[in-house]
Amino acid sequence: MGVPAFFRWLSRKYPSIIVHCVEEKGKQCNGVRIPVDTTRPNPNDVEFDNLYLDMNGIIHPCTHPEDKPAPKNEDEMMVAIFEYIDRLFNIVRPRRVLYMAIDGVAPRAKMNQQRSRRFRASKEGVELAEEKGRIREEIIQRGGYLPPEQIKERFDSNCITPGTEFMDNLAQCLRYYIADRISNDPGWKNITVILSDASVPGEGEHKIMDFIRRQRAQPNHDPNTHHCLCGADADLIMLGLATHEPNFTIIREEFKPNKPRPCALCGQMGHEIKDCEGTAREKQGEHDEFAGSMPVSEQEFIFIRLCVLREYLARELTMASLPFPFDFERSIDDWVFMCFFVGNDFLPHLPSLEIREGAIDRLVSIYKDVVHKTGGYLTQNGYVNLERVELIMQAVGVAEDNIFKKRKEDDESFKRRMKEKRKRMKAEQQGPAFLTTGQFAPQALGRRDRPEPVQNARHQAYGMRMQAREQNNKDAAQSLKAMMRNGGNSSAEPSGGANSRGLKRKAEDSDSEPEPEDNVRLWEDGWKQRYYKTKFDVDVTDDDFRQKVVQSYVEGLCWVLRYYYQGCASWKWYFPFHYAPFASDFKDIKEMFKDFEKGTKPFKPLEQLMGVFPAASGNFLPSTWRNLMSSSDSSIIDFYPDDFAIDLNGKKYAWQGVALLPFVDERRLRAALTDVYPDLSPEEVKRNSLGSDVLFLGSSHPLFDFIQELYRTESNEGTEIPAELCHGIQGMLNLDNNPILPNETVVSPIPTLRDISHNGSIGVKFKDPQYADDFVFKAVLLPGAKIPTKVLKPGDWERGNREPWRPQLGFNPNRQQAHLDQSGFRALSHSVNRNQHSGQYSNTPPPNSYQRGHHRPSHGGGHQPFPHSRQSLLGAPPSYQQPQYPR
Repeated sequence: MGVPAFFRWLSRKYPSIIVHCVEEKGKQCNGVRIPVDTTRPNPNDVEFDNLYLDMNGIIHPCTHPEDKPAPKNEDEMMVAIFEYIDRLFNIVRPRRVLYMAIDGVAPRAKMNQQRSRRFRASKEGVELAEEKGRIREEIIQRGGYLPPEQIKERFDSNCITPGTEFMDNLAQCLRYYIADRISNDPGWKNITVILSDASVPGEGEHKIMDFIRRQRAQPNHDPNTHHCLCGADADLIMLGLATHEPNFTIIREEFKPNKPRPCALCGQMGHEIKDCEGTAREKQGEHDEFAGSMPVSEQEFIFIRLCVLREYLARELTMASLPFPFDFERSIDDWVFMCFFVGNDFLPHLPSLEIREGAIDRLVSIYKDVVHKTGGYLTQNGYVNLERVELIMQAVGVAEDNIFKKRKEDDESFKRRMKEKRKRMKAEQQGPAFLTTGQFAPQALGRRDRPEPVQNARHQAYGMRMQAREQNNKDAAQSLKAMMRNGGNSSAEPSGGANSRGLKRKAEDSDSEPEPEDNVRLWEDGWKQRYYKTKFDVDVTDDDFRQKVVQSYVEGLCWVLRYYYQGCASWKWYFPFHYAPFASDFKDIKEMFKDFEKGTKPFKPLEQLMGVFPAASGNFLPSTWRNLMSSSDSSIIDFYPDDFAIDLNGKKYAWQGVALLPFVDERRLRAALTDVYPDLSPEEVKRNSLGSDVLFLGSSHPLFDFIQELYRTESNEGTEIPAELCHGIQGMLNLDNNPILPNETVVSPIPTLRDISHNGSIGVKFKDPQYADDFVFKAVLLPGAKIPTKVLKPGDWERGNREPWRPQLGFNPNRQQAHLDQSGFRALSHSVNRNQHSGQYSNTPPPNSYQRGHHRPSHGGGHQPFPHSRQSLLGAPPSYQQPQYPR
């Protein structure tokens, strides 16, 4: 979800929600790989029932990774996806359900963000290619060396969109992968696998939530099911809380900033493309055997325990002296709703609410006052009480002026600190006028390694000449300025010394870095007038327009909350502006929203491609459809600008800005497509149709014989799943048109992988339980749900009247903690001097310190045992008293 820094803020404020995953690795024996036995107990001391995979978070890093070489072709991409799923299955080891959900056609509210991302990706790709060409030419002109440019077709990540051939191929590969694992992996034999591919409408994570909601409403659902959801989006945390399932965990990759990336020009590590100097590549290994390889560290995973987050929120949201009983589940829903104000995928965030400035804490503080005053909560089961929301907005609006001024002060303070830091670093690193590099560079005394050889003598000499010329110019300018200050006396020293005055100021020494012009200036009086004039081109006195923007935003808040708790309320609604109103504009909003249009339908896959793709990605579309993007005669050519503006909107980087793209008019788009629909081939018609989920299971599953009987009788009607045969899961089964059946060969879509000749799996279409249009899913804890054992230290804990409290490590509250014996404490005290407080490093003398008098030679004959010789070399360990740990 579009909430920059949300997870960072959450993990810093509530650190105990994070647990590092324990991953058991496969072994090698005589060159044969032995896979992990996933039927064994989970090494993380927890057993999960259901694992849900938001597949787009897996597909993207596997197809175009940032920290390792990219796959050479689609087949390698598919194998990488299989290996990624295997790792997750090994860590989580679900016992009941594995649900794979790929993003299908999204609601119109999401399509606007998808359109912005894809247009940006295309624009950035063109700009990167131009920059590479320009820098390559400059480096070659000054004698630098670059490897020959490889003519390689760039992988267009825009193909990871419903309706493309890539996504159709991915669905076929995943069907093969599931059949293979169910047939050959013991850990898969008794689980139910559901695949919801890109032909099924809906975002992946919301298809998962819809499955959970609909199963929870069934009488056979186990309220103590332990769910594990894989994905990196911040909104998964809110979605998990919105289920009100007591056992919900999220698994995601551990984010490690500043990963090394190779230069896009020379392929070497240690610098970016803008800093490339065109030096020859150093030899990798003794015989250059590591050439072309990148230093890759395997990505680690972490668990986010939402049950612990619920504990934190219970402390933060609990309110005393309420005129009605406090309902923690309702307050959780209100907290989720308030998080929408700092950003989401469907609405721009309010200008005065930035998560880095403590916006959520501010909202929670105001929220508690509102609940006391109004005697009720903001939301219920995904429906919003706008009258109470208005009170929160007005309270934020009162503080808006101070928020903007404080933001400016903090920004200026940060810039001053950064400038001082740069000056300190420059002063520490500054040497003589110019320094040679390579083998002629001065070396520190005692340096063990040899100086680096000159890689390109011509380039080295050129750099030395340029540095010398630059220094001569500085010296001449300094002398001239000094002479002018002293009345033509060239011998006089300028005040402050030669190094502090008269030097040409560089960009990094200036008081302010070059920044884009901010015409709004929210920190100055008149900010609201300038904002509406600059962003909307209307006057602030135009109350009707402002009310229209606020009404659309209010509709958006209601739509987003309904989407999280009840499903998609309207497939065609979207926020029709690029910018949000101010909190102080939310006045008289109670009657601004009634309900959404009923019976709306999603776009078809190829229609969505026309709505989100730039013309540069038109190769994924049929030729006549593609012409509508580029032909000057096209009636919708204005939907596909070759270039567009990006408004930084007070931000620093382009990716944080607002892409000012025209909104797609659905009626005009459909009218233009009417003429080209007849041109679709049978294969394209199939890709353009909406599909259904497919359920797979193995021959040892209790439901296997039931499904096999459906195929034997060729039942054409939907059949209810007997809940007792499938872990309480209910839904409707229909025969698949191209089924995977037992004892029939499953042909591999990947040439490097073998066919499955002894298939032991079966597949059938699956549909979630259906409910009436006016049915409301209750956002409550289900009867019989058991709250997990509390992890956080009780707020009223006292040593005198309780057992000694221990923090829980991982998922197991009864984990046996390790204890050191006497020898362990001696070794520890020897390595870490407890009496040394001057720094974080050990005070242990170096091994060669015996030459300076620490060594007391033995006068007896013979060899001393190892512990005594070690003690005599390093000195006796300091006195250390064993601490008393609670037992």
